[in-house]
Amino acid sequence: MKREELTAKFEELFGAGGDIRAYYAPGRVNLIGEHTDYNGGHVFPCALTIGTYMIARKREDRKLRFYSMNFEKLGVAESSLDELEPQKHKLWIQYPEGVIWTFGKKGYPVEQGFDILLYGNIPNGSGLSSSASVELVTGVMLRDMLGFDTLTNIDLSLFGQYSENHYNGVNCGIMDQFAIGMGKKDHAIFLDTSSLDYRYVPVKLEGARIVIACSNKKRGLADSKYNERRSECESALAELQKVKKIASLGDLTEEEFEELQGAISNPIWRKRAKHAVYENQRTIQACRCLEKNDIETFGTLMNASHVSLRDDYEVTGIELDTLAEAAWNCRGVIGSRMTGAGFGGCTVSIVKTEEIENFIEEVGRIYEEKIGYKADFYVVDIGDGAGVLAE
Repeated sequence: MKREELTAKFEELFGAGGDIRAYYAPGRVNLIGEHTDYNGGHVFPCALTIGTYMIARKREDRKLRFYSMNFEKLGVAESSLDELEPQKHKLWIQYPEGVIWTFGKKGYPVEQGFDILLYGNIPNGSGLSSSASVELVTGVMLRDMLGFDTLTNIDLSLFGQYSENHYNGVNCGIMDQFAIGMGKKDHAIFLDTSSLDYRYVPVKLEGARIVIACSNKKRGLADSKYNERRSECESALAELQKVKKIASLGDLTEEEFEELQGAISNPIWRKRAKHAVYENQRTIQACRCLEKNDIETFGTLMNASHVSLRDDYEVTGIELDTLAEAAWNCRGVIGSRMTGAGFGGCTVSIVKTEEIENFIEEVGRIYEEKIGYKADFYVVDIGDGAGVLAE
């Protein structure tokens, strides 16, 4: 959808005139490194060329008015700067509200209200981080509109995570917000979540593309077992720390884990910790493969990641397993795995270009026959991070 169309809808709803500005934040896909970001490990995400668009204008009062073109039946939602309260409701506006609230908590008070229109072309509830995209586009808007020019995109990423943790009650790590804030066209981000050290790695797929398969099984992170998995990992870490001085599960190699795992009393916690340790090491290896342009080994590591998420972390489910397993048996597939938190959402596959049409047809057919409804497919490119939308 074009900027002119979004601005026209904004003016229809909120009136013309004044300083109306436009912003954009992408969605993200994580190529490998799942459920490692809150375990002190490495992740390997990239920003996409689909995302969230925002049109905004300052108000003279303290009223907040929100409208989403993705939820048109809900109409204009209103709140106030004086009514911001964590986990007050479950409406979609809790995401921009939470960032506004966080700015105040971090010493950047928001004293004027806004009229805000949002439109996203990220499938909602897909695991491509539509919520973090809304958080980052809100942060970029506030920085620009209110002149908080000292804030970097890393600051805004941390604000987004703080908002999701403390306003929305989702105990997420930093990966989603960081990837969306710091994305770079045609590059993935190799990020050490324990230190925020990162580097950009060119993604040269040469004759292949990234294909997202959306299961269309909706899932809300706050209502899922996401927080439970994080708690299980924390319990495992606490027991390991009694026998070895480590700050996070990401500090361990596979060999060290095998030697120390007996210290974890609960077999479920042991499985969760095993995934966190092994997935982190897979991610480090995968980054090296991409730097050497070894796409075949990278694909093998993607497949292994899904198996670990299925068997040790138990966050896949029949929908994501069906998509991944169908992909593994499909011509031209280099690698395929679930991406995101799990419990629904998407798989990410690297597919040879000449086989994409067959891939979509074949995987789609198998999925619909087994699950009973269709999956949606998106052939995506890697784009830049959040910012002001150019004229």
